[in-house]
Amino acid sequence: MEERELLQRLIDIEDIKRLKARYFRALDHKDWDEFGRVFSLEAHLEVPEGNVSEDGRDAVVASVSGVLEGVRTVHHGHMPEIEVTGVDTARGIWAMFDYVEFPAADGGRRVGLQGYGHYTEEYVREDGEWRIKHLHLSRLRIDPLAGDAGPFGAPPS
Repeated sequence: MEERELLQRLIDIEDIKRLKARYFRALDHKDWDEFGRVFSLEAHLEVPEGNVSEDGRDAVVASVSGVLEGVRTVHHGHMPEIEVTGVDTARGIWAMFDYVEFPAADGGRRVGLQGYGHYTEEYVREDGEWRIKHLHLSRLRIDPLAGDAGPFGAPPS
């Protein structure tokens, strides 16, 4: 591989890492316009444990925002394995952690989960920007939240 190709491949990998960072930030801040911009027009989303399968950018955003609007979330992606597969295509796997806390149930009881797993994704360059074309979220472990939310959203000590 010549130097120019290698440099472009490294730039593409960094651009995809920044794309995934924008995905997490927009998701946790409930910035649905920005969230939509990380997906290709023909995006596909799969979350098997939630029986979610959506096709198209608008359907993906509507599905995710419908579930998570008003919900406290924290998403982290780690250890990306990104492979550039063509001039405008790539794929990647990200280890993930997510914290999802729904509004408190009666009596202030916390309702939600902490999840651990992987995002398996395909990317496409669309209009000069990398976007997520296919996202498959699989969780290896889910821990339910337990206890009283307390006055500041954390369990009392």
